[in-house]
Amino acid sequence: MRVDLLTREYPPEVYGGAGVHVAELVKSLRTELSVTVRCFGEDRAEPDTVAYRPPTELIGANAALTTLGTDLVMAQDVAGADIVHSHTWYANGAGHIASLLHGVPHVITAHSLEPLRPWKAEQLGGGYRVSSWVEQTAYEGAAAIVAVSDGMRRDILRSYPHLDPQRVGVIYNGIDLSDWQPREDDDFLRSVGIDPSRPSVVFVGRITRQKGLPYLLRAAKLLPSDVQLVLCAGAPDTPEILDEVKGLVAELQAERSGVVWIDRILPRHELCTVLTAATTFVCPSVYEPLGIVNLEAMACGVAVVGAGTGGIPEVVQDGVTGRIVPIDQATDGTGTPLDPERFVHDLAAVLTEVVSDPAQAAAYGAAGRRRAETEFSWSSIGAQTAALYRSLL
Repeated sequence: MRVDLLTREYPPEVYGGAGVHVAELVKSLRTELSVTVRCFGEDRAEPDTVAYRPPTELIGANAALTTLGTDLVMAQDVAGADIVHSHTWYANGAGHIASLLHGVPHVITAHSLEPLRPWKAEQLGGGYRVSSWVEQTAYEGAAAIVAVSDGMRRDILRSYPHLDPQRVGVIYNGIDLSDWQPREDDDFLRSVGIDPSRPSVVFVGRITRQKGLPYLLRAAKLLPSDVQLVLCAGAPDTPEILDEVKGLVAELQAERSGVVWIDRILPRHELCTVLTAATTFVCPSVYEPLGIVNLEAMACGVAVVGAGTGGIPEVVQDGVTGRIVPIDQATDGTGTPLDPERFVHDLAAVLTEVVSDPAQAAAYGAAGRRRAETEFSWSSIGAQTAALYRSLL
């Protein structure tokens, strides 16, 4: 069986959880299947991996159009595959067209949904309507759709009510426990401005509306004065959201010490070091289908405080591996808290509770590592995915 796996992100060009997922899934699948990766970006040296760039005529066009142009070239090359498997709307168009063109089943893994990310219009303009059309068309034509959590499956069926629920299943994201594990290096921590002797709250994520970073920055004003806030945050969606975050960080730094902003992508061993040193990790997202970053923190033995949305409560067991912060959200697709001030205060209260009890935080972290080991291995996820492929042939 030959599987052509289509994706925008693939190492070394990875900026989010979908790219991490694809990289690990490919490694697992290749232990038993022939997998050709077709990705966006610069040429890769990895065997059976082909990179694509937009047609020259579309360079400088709206980002949605350059994506479609890349998809068309990618779809042509799928000839000869038995299964085509796409990840995110960027590659869903290629998967759908390839399925029609070559007569092969199209599998989609859903990492996010355009109807639940209306703020993308800030980034894409009219291209957001194009991306939404691409995603809906691909989903409605897919042979099977994989949701990365039960919460994500519910969102898919709510967003696209005409789908046959039998075609939408759940296979969780996973974590490579050999790469993600506790690492200690106080000298490195000091080199990036972190004081190893002080308690810390760590955030890792892109600067985008869905990650809820502005709510965290407001909540941080209410934390005990000795608590550090460490932000591993970059890749802003728009200049506007970056300016908002810069302003909030500047306000916070004027009021308290220990506000550390690392805006570069850290190598994995350095990020593991930052996570290991944390008293707690925080995921204040207003939209998160699963939140692979929570698994990364758990694998490093860190307590996790997460918003009670999407798939986060399926990963973080409240009172066992960390704490869940309740959030009542608008149903218009934005995920905006109905009472933003209450969410900010509840987030601050739960973070204060966890960082003020380091023994309990350490117990949450140990339980999180055990849960990552038993529930989220890539070997299991790869086997489930391969079984899905075989069921479609």
